[in-house]
Amino acid sequence: MVFRGVNSIMFEKDCEGYLKRAADANTVEQAKKELTIAITYMEKHNLIEGYTSILYQTPDEDVAFWYNNIKSSREELSKVTGQTTPLEKTNILMKLRETLLDGGSEGDNVTIPSGISIYPYNLLYMIWFIVSVICIVIICYIKWDDIRYFFYF
Repeated sequence: MVFRGVNSIMFEKDCEGYLKRAADANTVEQAKKELTIAITYMEKHNLIEGYTSILYQTPDEDVAFWYNNIKSSREELSKVTGQTTPLEKTNILMKLRETLLDGGSEGDNVTIPSGISIYPYNLLYMIWFIVSVICIVIICYIKWDDIRYFFYF
């Protein structure tokens, strides 16, 4: 669990935080800069295809859709020129914000596939968890057996 927590913090610091900053940016240039940092992280850590799920695939765990959506948002920002009106810039930034954020009960959250912070090692983490649970059960059973014989019941 410690490793998963560390991965979550590192992902939030190096990618998710920049997506949030891009969504909150007031200028197209700033949003583009923040998206570029996040996309560089995604590409460096191979967060560009696949699914974060292990047993079955659902649309909210599609890494390729998430990555391509963010990348196309940056391409839209790149199309902004000096001729672009302030209204058009505002509309592009609003569309970006809607793409990057989801409304939740505690406010806006960055749209990310669940389990992305440990992707592509999701299967290894699941195996590690299952083996750990089995070991704990075995240890508890052995200890319970020792306690039972000690008290003779």
